[in-house]
Amino acid sequence: MTSNGALDPGLDPALVAVLDGTPIAHLATVLPDGAPHSVPVWVGTHQGHVMIMTGPGSRKARNLRRDPRVAISLTPTDNPFCPVVLRGRVVAWLSGEEGWAVVDALAEKYIHAPYDRSQERVVGLIAVDHHRIGM
Repeated sequence: MTSNGALDPGLDPALVAVLDGTPIAHLATVLPDGAPHSVPVWVGTHQGHVMIMTGPGSRKARNLRRDPRVAISLTPTDNPFCPVVLRGRVVAWLSGEEGWAVVDALAEKYIHAPYDRSQERVVGLIAVDHHRIGM
């Protein structure tokens, strides 16, 4: 189940449970020269995918539009000794009102308020190719 009560058919329920918490994840993308780029992000689930949000012109968005592959690492807030890693690719971008609805749901989870509208945001939906929970 996701935080909005919908079943995530494409994700392992144990992974959904971690992602629907409030961990700070580290998202790795590939820079144009092939070097890694890693940034902390809020993370969650939406319609069977992992989701992240960003500015449409951010370095990570530009990287992901050029090369959609990602790696994400995090630890559950209640169990910092249980690493979670996943690899996948961005398969869709949500923007406009549809994107803002997802951004607000993510912000409610982390800061208990809608996201500030002073900066444009988009949502990347990630299909998971591989994941591991624990050592």
